Amino acid sequence: MEEDMRIHNLSPTTRKRYLDRVAAFAAYFNKSPDLLGPEEIRAFLLHLAEERKLSSSSINVTVSALRFLYKYTLDCGWDFEKIRFARREKKLPVVLSPEEVALFLRAVKNKKHKTLLMTIYASGIRVLEATRLRIADIDSKRMTIRIRQGKGKKDRYVMLSKKLLVLLRDYWRIYRPSSWLFYGKNKNEPVTAGTVRQVCRIANYESQVKKRVSPHILRHSFATHLLENGTNLRTIQVLLGHKSPKATTVYTHIARQNLKDMDSPFDRLPPL
Repeated sequence: MEEDMRIHNLSPTTRKRYLDRVAAFAAYFNKSPDLLGPEEIRAFLLHLAEERKLSSSSINVTVSALRFLYKYTLDCGWDFEKIRFARREKKLPVVLSPEEVALFLRAVKNKKHKTLLMTIYASGIRVLEATRLRIADIDSKRMTIRIRQGKGKKDRYVMLSKKLLVLLRDYWRIYRPSSWLFYGKNKNEPVTAGTVRQVCRIANYESQVKKRVSPHILRHSFATHLLENGTNLRTIQVLLGHKSPKATTVYTHIARQNLKDMDSPFDRLPPL
């Protein structure tokens, strides 16, 4: 299965997730997957939904992993449409106000970690994209940041904030990275996404921001604040690297300007 996933050019992160889910499936029945079939798959998905109480997005990763295994690796020839994806819950993302973003960032003590998190908010990139940035990806002449092989194995360019450029130059003078912009334990490897998320949890607590803060919530806040400032959805879609416009339209539901400029019918009632 690992070899087949490499042939299909799936990302290392996706490959690991799929293998983990197939291993969990096999462990649940204590049998090799080639001895299991549609009935066991259905029972396992029911277990994930009703006993484990997993979200639909988490269950759908398992569905994708099992579809791949039985379709490509084991070549079973089943009707794979019967292994159905769970209906995804429609939840609006948490968004910070600009004041909350500033309060959160002030609570990050380490300069490298603070600069990385500021880069995520300033450009809207994903946490994995931020950890894999190289020095050569920062183009001060064109004022862009190059994202190499982001989600979907696609390159793209995002904006480079003038204020962020000043902070990145200051960071470079202190840390002197050689290849990876934000290196980890040594300069030859990037900082891990897990480290960044842990930094967020600590700063979230120390900043006393009441909302949960994560790298992805900083990305949501970037998109929402752009929309509130008049940036069109198509531009935001390109900056975020969304394949479909549908993924970007969620921000129209949470942008404050769409609500604050509207009158409720209640406002037009005669005096009560």
